[in-house]
Amino acid sequence: MARTRKTRKTRSIAYVPHRREPGCASGVCDPERTQGLRAPAPQGNHLLVALTGPGVFLGAAVSKQGGANDLTFVTLDIDGRNVVNLSFAAAANEGLTQQNPFGLVLVHSPALKTMTMGFPTPLLYKRRLELRVTVNETNVVQIIGNVVHGAA
Repeated sequence: MARTRKTRKTRSIAYVPHRREPGCASGVCDPERTQGLRAPAPQGNHLLVALTGPGVFLGAAVSKQGGANDLTFVTLDIDGRNVVNLSFAAAANEGLTQQNPFGLVLVHSPALKTMTMGFPTPLLYKRRLELRVTVNETNVVQIIGNVVHGAA
């Protein structure tokens, strides 16, 4: 019986580098700003901005003019989960008056108080993003909310 010799077959695999389609840096496409205004802002709950997803939250700012005691609360909910719920007074009391890793900063002048929100990485919302205020004080002349967001 003749012996057959097994030969090894070698495969050559060519390396093909992954080609990235032209797109948007860090996954954020088509950035835009959406604004909500309430003037005057009587006591109660006010929806400033509502966005339908999917999308990416990049940052927000809520400015308040007037008010007696800063007990106006800013609320940011993403997909039904609370991300921010803080009054202007609490932000000042907690020392959130300069840039910090938490992403909330209260900036104020004699005429306005502005609460800014921005986190180290963008936050994805799949269904809905809502920016609200609850005014628990008198004499609030106006509240302006801005949300910067993009496509996922």
